[in-house]
Amino acid sequence: MKHIFSAGIALALTLTTATSYAQSPPSYQDQQRLHDIAKAVSAKHIEQDIRTLVGFGTRHTLSETASDTQGIGAARRWIKSEFEQISQDCGGCLEVYFQSKTISGETRIPGATEVVSVIAVQRGSHDPDRYVLMSGDIDSRVSDVMNSASISPGANDNASGVAGTLEAARVLSKYTFNGSIVYAALAGEEQGLFGGKILAEQAQKDGWRIKAVLNNDMIGNIEGINGVINNTTARIFAEGTRQTETSEEAITRRFTGGEVDSPSRNLARYIDWMADRYIPNLDTMVIYRLDRFGRGGHHRPFNDLGYPGVRIMETNENYNRQHQDIRSENGIDYGDTIEGVNFDYAAKLTALNAVSLAGMAWAPSPPAKVKIAGAVKPSTTLSWQALSSKQNPQLKGYKIYWRYTDAPQWQYSRFVGNVDTFTLENVVIDNYFFGVASVSQDGAESPVVFPGAAGAFGE
Repeated sequence: MKHIFSAGIALALTLTTATSYAQSPPSYQDQQRLHDIAKAVSAKHIEQDIRTLVGFGTRHTLSETASDTQGIGAARRWIKSEFEQISQDCGGCLEVYFQSKTISGETRIPGATEVVSVIAVQRGSHDPDRYVLMSGDIDSRVSDVMNSASISPGANDNASGVAGTLEAARVLSKYTFNGSIVYAALAGEEQGLFGGKILAEQAQKDGWRIKAVLNNDMIGNIEGINGVINNTTARIFAEGTRQTETSEEAITRRFTGGEVDSPSRNLARYIDWMADRYIPNLDTMVIYRLDRFGRGGHHRPFNDLGYPGVRIMETNENYNRQHQDIRSENGIDYGDTIEGVNFDYAAKLTALNAVSLAGMAWAPSPPAKVKIAGAVKPSTTLSWQALSSKQNPQLKGYKIYWRYTDAPQWQYSRFVGNVDTFTLENVVIDNYFFGVASVSQDGAESPVVFPGAAGAFGE
């Protein structure tokens, strides 16, 4: 009887230990400098920039290029001058340049047209070939996508995204990061996502190790077509299975999972957590879709090449203010004018971008070659490739995350030190999804990497 009683106590202790171990909530080291970055974003600066962009009359891809005051040419030269001023203020910390390609024979660009984007790169100190990117779209349009002459303010779509990108550069250029940050004002979005295609293809050609693309397209409207007025929520669109997945990888994914753990989805989860931790009064909604239903944005060309990318935007769109001739009909005002932009809200979403970019650029590179094992075993083992100490001198170690398979966000975590393999005892592989993040000495973390090709962020 004594033996049975002792065994029962031992079993109870084992179950208690296993349960508490499997339910240790995520730990996180707060970063004061990210709070400082969020507070530094200026709604006043964003308003000034949006008003300047609206003042160019139209920014249609096929519009005037020679004028200094009207059309797409004047707009892109002004954007470049702003980036150059930011660089001057930080002692030349930005590499600023035009990136262009002549497009013709397309449905929306039938004649030869130079599509010109403005790129600014803030090089990292130790891992300059690792990039995180924020973008907004320069161009605007009215009801007729081929109408390049009519007034097209494009205040929210998408002067707000360009203004946010400029402001993020102003704030983040005051800091030094381990990885590189790219600020991109992309052209030709309304005519076929051409600016994004040009940059993504060039980045691939140049061997950029892109870990995140944050595309900002309409971040200033709070009054929805549905009658909702709300400045406390935002959407993050993130595709599932990678576009570049091979047939062999698809077979593996069928048996191991990963449909909701693409790098884009885990990038979205990372940004969602940043909102919770650093942006007061903002709740982000991660949407499991490439973009709005049947629609597209400038993150897609990066997704097409396999890079992690998401779209950040307002929750409640107002279609009367998108792609519309300026007019009033039946008491309704149509057109994307400055009156439809809430500058404080645009600043809030800009701050979300800034802290997310900074967190990833300060963190070590996301772990590569993450693998998992544990079939028909009581425990789960994860392994990964150790990061280069030369590229990641800030590395402290790695943290394993896991969650129930139907949970949208990571629920449990454990810091396991500077190792390249670890076994979670009594955590059964069949009941959870798992991932690994890298952690810096001061607590900055990379996005979580799901094991296998389905979740890989690359080398």
